[in-house]
Parts: sequence; structure tokens; C-alpha cells
Amino acid sequence: MQITVTLNGRRCTDEVAPDMTLYSYLRQKGCYSVKCGCETSSCGLCTVHFDGKPVLSCSMLAVRADGHSVTTLEGVEQEALEFGKFLADEGGEQCGFCSPGFIMNVLAMVKELPDPTDEQIKHYLAGNLCRCTGYQSHLRAIKKYLAAKQKEAVR
Repeated sequence: MQITVTLNGRRCTDEVAPDMTLYSYLRQKGCYSVKCGCETSSCGLCTVHFDGKPVLSCSMLAVRADGHSVTTLEGVEQEALEFGKFLADEGGEQCGFCSPGFIMNVLAMVKELPDPTDEQIKHYLAGNLCRCTGYQSHLRAIKKYLAAKQKEAVR
């Protein structure tokens, strides 16, 4: 099947098998930030933005992306680096395996919830599994990132 996808701002037309996952398609296109840890939609490692909303690419067929926009970490590199510094400063960047999916969810959350409560943050990020941390460093990093963004917006 032929699909046309806007991938990280670039239009791509490709032949894909009907059963190919979006995750496999993205890896084939060189988007190596997209990782798969479970293949059951349980870990959040494969999170990408689909028309601006976070989705799990391991459980979505590539053909569903036809005519849509998909953004991976490679497509939001500057924003990712900015938040990544907060994450590293708070000790939330240990092995780094979960970071791409986690960062993609945080960036989507910031657009959707400009001033979230702790409970909203926890709820939004509930599908991201990290085996290295206790998530407190992640929460501190998000709060500091949000505070910096709000400070920036006031200027």
C-alpha cells in the first residue's frame, strides 16, 4: 500500500505492507529515537506526535498515518534539548532509554496543559515506564521546565 506522510515537516511517499506498524516505518525512515520496549502499548518508549497528539507507534499501523503528520524526537530537537537539560540536571536522565518517549509526552503535555497540577502531570505521563528512577526527578524536571517556560512567556 502506498502512503503519504508528513514526517518531521517533510512529505514522504512510500510503499508499506498492510501490517507494518508505524514504529517499524519510522525506524525504516531513520527515526532512531523511536524505540520499542514492549510491543504491547505499555511502556511509552515509542511515543510520537500524530497530528500533534502523543500516540504509541508500536500499536498503530503505518497505513493509518496516510495523509497525516507524524513528529518524532528528531523533528523537535531544539525543544527536546531544552527540556533534556532540565531532566539531566535533576537526575532523570540515567540510562536514557525511556527519555525520547518521555520527552515527546512532556512536550505534548506542555502544549495541552500550560499550567498543570502535580496530579495532571502524573496522569498525563502514567504510560511512561522508567526502570532507573523513582520518577521524582522527572517530576522536578517538569516543574522547573514549566516554571522557566512561564518566566520566558512573561518577558
